Amino acid sequence: MTKRKALIPLLLLSPFLLLILSNLWIERQAENKTFSDPAQIQENRVGLVLGTSKYVNSGRINLYFQYRINAAVALYEAGKVNFILISGDNGSKRYDEPTDFKNELIERGIPEEKIYLDYAGFRTLDSVVRAKEIFGQSSITVISQKFHNERAIFLAEQNGLSAVGFNARDVSSSYGLKTHLREYLARTRAVLDICLGVEPKFLGDKIEIK
Repeated sequence: MTKRKALIPLLLLSPFLLLILSNLWIERQAENKTFSDPAQIQENRVGLVLGTSKYVNSGRINLYFQYRINAAVALYEAGKVNFILISGDNGSKRYDEPTDFKNELIERGIPEEKIYLDYAGFRTLDSVVRAKEIFGQSSITVISQKFHNERAIFLAEQNGLSAVGFNARDVSSSYGLKTHLREYLARTRAVLDICLGVEPKFLGDKIEIK
């Protein structure tokens, strides 16, 4: 019986129990694999920044975006990654997460030739699988907030990609309440994706990071 077939009984659990067990499983998978101090994290050739919108609905800067920028710069300047791969949604001409991150990183002093863009990172699953299958990585450092890094590490390792996480600063509980509540559902979906063998929306031609 394959690993994924062995997980199918999870689908028969009550929704509430599935939610709790999914969260526990993901936390266990990521235990001791996320770091907030660049000095404590291992070196990896590529840091994978998980995209988000630059602005919130009010027009103000999205703190999740700003803090991920800060984390990526800190990790690069510490010499813990050589390249930065930005993976996010580019669903329309007016919404382009990867390019927004790239422009900001260049302004912060990251050389343009050290930045690679993945325009098909529509979901965290897509981002980590494409880092392996399209961008040829076997080990990565995920850059996002801790709760997001944990889910990304779970998805990466379930798909054969070794991963650690560098934690961007989190936001206040009031600012991020809805995001943290949605995270429980996102973790349940992540487990179901693994159980069902869900694949990225797009793959495509390979891109060499060099």
